[in-house]
Amino acid sequence: MLSTSFLRTLRTIAFAATSMTIAATFASNALADGDDTPLTNLIALSSQRLALAEPVARWKWANHESITDQPREAALLSRIDSQAKAAGIDPAFARDFFRDQIEASKDVQNALFDNWRKSRPPEGTPPDLARDTRPQLDRVTNSLLGALARVEPLRHADDCPVRLSDSIARWKHMTRYDSTQNAPLTRALSHVCAGGVGAVG
Repeated sequence: MLSTSFLRTLRTIAFAATSMTIAATFASNALADGDDTPLTNLIALSSQRLALAEPVARWKWANHESITDQPREAALLSRIDSQAKAAGIDPAFARDFFRDQIEASKDVQNALFDNWRKSRPPEGTPPDLARDTRPQLDRVTNSLLGALARVEPLRHADDCPVRLSDSIARWKHMTRYDSTQNAPLTRALSHVCAGGVGAVG
């Protein structure tokens, strides 16, 4: 179950992620030995995408929409496949990564729905999904594709799982992430390293 503190954390992460992404933009595109900036950037952007699960859930709740939207999910993955090929990213890697983003977002939304059913529904007018939230998701998606291109050179390295785990730990420390509610983030990053689901401890 998602706690109230976790929801506050998600909102904080959205702002922190933006700052981290801007900082990472100025980093060299070349991946120096020991430079984990690309991993940190990817974690920040993935966290930012997770933060957008709340306004999406609020809109779906208010409009009595299902959390799962298979046609939209399939369309996103198809678009990712084409964009990954154009950017020189392994399409299978990109598909797995964005499928994880989708499932992690749905985990957050399902937990929110469960909380709202058990306690009280969200108050106020929900965000405009088409005008506000989806354009934000599109921008994060484009940034994530660029981040994947920078991460790809290190994802097959033997120390990728360790470096990813260390980067996640630093990210949680910097953002005061609620470590008891880290399952969605873990799921979102579970295929970053070539080892797959077991790559993130």
